[in-house]
Amino acid sequence: MCHSTDSRPPAPPVQGEVASHEQIELTAADGNRLLAYRAEPAEPNGRSMVILPDVRGLHPFYRDLAQRFAEAGFRTIAIDYFGRTAGLGDRGDDFDFMTHVKQITLEGARADARAAADALGGPVFTTGFCMGGALSWWLAAGGNGLSGGIGFYGALRFIEEPDSGPGAPLLLLRGGADTVSTPEQFAAYEAALDRVGTEHETHVYEGAPHSFFDRSYAEWSDACQDAWRRILSFTERHAQPG
Repeated sequence: MCHSTDSRPPAPPVQGEVASHEQIELTAADGNRLLAYRAEPAEPNGRSMVILPDVRGLHPFYRDLAQRFAEAGFRTIAIDYFGRTAGLGDRGDDFDFMTHVKQITLEGARADARAAADALGGPVFTTGFCMGGALSWWLAAGGNGLSGGIGFYGALRFIEEPDSGPGAPLLLLRGGADTVSTPEQFAAYEAALDRVGTEHETHVYEGAPHSFFDRSYAEWSDACQDAWRRILSFTERHAQPG
């Protein structure tokens, strides 16, 4: 699990007002109905963000994170992965998410993320965490109408290496003490990105654990703020319509 039950995301360095936030329902192109959470900024920065959660799906951490991105000016939707296997019901603390994680497919994740991107419009980026971080890279590396893909401590076992490119640029934010994916796995993945010509940049926070992007980790507050600054810079530089 990427975050403790009561963990909440760190605030961005630039904080505006959130105009609205609410749980919504989306329908993917294959007919899947999925839960999502939308947050709209009072002062949009012209960029949109699709949040791809960790294995827990639409956990309160990601509802809060949608609001944090709206504070930073992004039109934002965080999605749930489990519409195909668990329906639209709320997820209680006893929800057996791993049973449903095993049934996620890359094509299903692509369809669900696309539904969110279409609902947002404009230059759309993805950001994700653990499983969602790897999915974010996979989606952007494949193009998919995205302007870029950001991932925190991505679990590379959930995706395939790219075999064509270049796709959209990637930002890889890694914890130096993370063991979910090894340095050797990342080296192989980045070599594959190089082979297909996908632009990518990596920053490793030395000593930082998996899930360091969490405001309860006071010792990693500097890393969290640096990650926010890198996200803001990356999305500003690559905010081209998909």
